[in-house]
Amino acid sequence: MRLLGHAIKTEPRVFTISIFGAVLHTTMLVGSAFVTGLIVDRVVIPAAQEERFLVAATAAAVGVLILVSCLRITGMATRRLGAASMQYRMQARYRRKVTDQYLRLPVSWHQKHQTGTLLSNANADVEAAFRPVAPLPFMVGTLSMLVLAMGSLFVMDWMLAMVALALFPVLLIINIIFARKMSPRAARAQRLRAVVSASGHESFDGALVVKAMGKEAEETERFARDADELRDAMIRVGRLRAVFEPAISVLPEMGTLLVLVVGMYRLQSGHIGVDQLVTIAFLFTIMAFPIRAIGWVMGELPVAVVGWNRVNNVLAARGEMPYGDKLTDNKEPATLTFENVAYAYPDGSRALRDITFEVPSGKTVALVGATGSGKSTIASLAVRLADADNGSVKLDGIDTRELTHAALAESIALVPQIAFVFDDTVRGNVTLGRGDYSDEEVWEALRRAQADGFISSNPEGLDAEVGERGTTLSGGQRQRLSLARAMVGQPRLMVLDDATSAVDPKVEAAILAGLRSDQYPASVLVVAYRRATISLADEVVFLREGTIAAHGTHDELMESNSDYADLVSAYEQAEAERVREGEFDEPEDITLQEAQTEVSAK
Repeated sequence: MRLLGHAIKTEPRVFTISIFGAVLHTTMLVGSAFVTGLIVDRVVIPAAQEERFLVAATAAAVGVLILVSCLRITGMATRRLGAASMQYRMQARYRRKVTDQYLRLPVSWHQKHQTGTLLSNANADVEAAFRPVAPLPFMVGTLSMLVLAMGSLFVMDWMLAMVALALFPVLLIINIIFARKMSPRAARAQRLRAVVSASGHESFDGALVVKAMGKEAEETERFARDADELRDAMIRVGRLRAVFEPAISVLPEMGTLLVLVVGMYRLQSGHIGVDQLVTIAFLFTIMAFPIRAIGWVMGELPVAVVGWNRVNNVLAARGEMPYGDKLTDNKEPATLTFENVAYAYPDGSRALRDITFEVPSGKTVALVGATGSGKSTIASLAVRLADADNGSVKLDGIDTRELTHAALAESIALVPQIAFVFDDTVRGNVTLGRGDYSDEEVWEALRRAQADGFISSNPEGLDAEVGERGTTLSGGQRQRLSLARAMVGQPRLMVLDDATSAVDPKVEAAILAGLRSDQYPASVLVVAYRRATISLADEVVFLREGTIAAHGTHDELMESNSDYADLVSAYEQAEAERVREGEFDEPEDITLQEAQTEVSAK
């Protein structure tokens, strides 16, 4: 009831309009019972007694029936439009709230929740939460009809009114039993919806891996198993509804039969007339509507409460990353400073300990280390995808937690190793709707990212579609498009998390040289593996097991630190093997137009 009250309080105007329509409809419905009784008493019986057709009386009766029907139709249309509008407005409102909450919550929170579950929260759970809103105005309107009908019954005959009144305790008992049995079944069904959504999303996301490993049958079986479990849960919900809804529907029919039996006795005893018996019988017939309307709402409430609780779990989640109100007016390349930074993952495992280093303005610093040494974690802290547990990360001497969100986004750009490309045009992927970038600015960013060649080869140019997740692009082309996306905003600090691993070494050298140009100066923090990339850095920070093992220039570390020298040599050997195998030859020579043609052919 609190959920329904919240919906009414949120959309009072639309609810009022729909209630007006519902009350008009139900009032005319009750009125039609009295009209029917009067027509029987004043037109049908006299015509039968006189054995002739009463033209004037019949015409008047038809006119009244048409008027009542028109008013009923008007009320019904108003009620349904208002109820649908209220339901969809509430669903849209809470989809936006859930989505806004997702954007506020940190990456660490998202990492603990499956994508399928988050999609289910924003879609299926929101829909379920406000599904009872649609029949709610009908239920409220029919309650008014019940009041009118019961009042009319008591006025006409108290004994028959008591017959009607006896139906409601039975209805209440059935609803209580139904709600208690339905709630756990509905909760399980909603939970399994999220499981199926997560299973499907994971399979689609990993389609290349599934096909490459020949695991189609296993994935199909896994999805079928989850889908079958959801099917069984929904069938159990349906079975319970199949018992509840007929039980609710049969109550007014049983009441009608009972009132006819009692009514004939009351008619014979002279307590009521024929017109009153017809009116009372008709009232019992139309009372099926309010009872069914109550049943519809009660039937939806257990599922709605489950959905509402799941939505509220998201809205009540804590861990937002509040931003400060400070701005940075510096237009020069940024200075990034890590001071005694420590960070642990949500599961408690320590990722970084006492990290202290600086990326001076206009300089390039390379992070080098074995897998799991903390390089990507440092990159995430630099752009504030997460906050340090201890110590501070500063931009131009200001703690990043004190900067506004806009100031941080304008100053720093992150290019991750796994480049995400949207199902959009080249222009849309580079600009992402940020600012009012001209085509020349977009082309300049593509040139700096060494991506202008394969883009200009397509006649559609910036309007060329790249496909879902960039299916028409090679891995190196996706990375260069991601680099252009970061460069178009001319950030003062570029954070590259192995962002050129799929790019030809010669192309990578040209990209890094462009980042050090005087025309678009920027400080660079790069997670690097290639020796050529590392040697371009002004300073190297060598990480080992979450701590800084050494730092200095590449040449200094090669001479003074054997662990560093061994790691770089191992990387160099692996890179040479990739070159020998031709990993960078063919993909980088494929134009965007050729790739699109190949995908279309497939």
